[in-house]
Amino acid sequence: MEKSELLKIVGKRIKEIREDKGLSQVDLVGKIDGNIDTTNISRIESGRTNPTIFTLHRIAEGLDVSLQEIMNFGKPEN
Repeated sequence: MEKSELLKIVGKRIKEIREDKGLSQVDLVGKIDGNIDTTNISRIESGRTNPTIFTLHRIAEGLDVSLQEIMNFGKPEN
């Protein structure tokens, strides 16, 4: 799997979880500890940036899910 493909899949998963919880990107930023803004969330969700594991951990906490749930995206379909 290519790096860009993986980033898009992880970003899509974050967006799905966020939307399932009825949160906007602004809402999510308000729930995350530390310095992160909606631009960063947008880049992560679109797969345009490579978040650190710590950033993914903080996003998971903001979404009130485990990091494992964010990474549980299964095998991509062709």
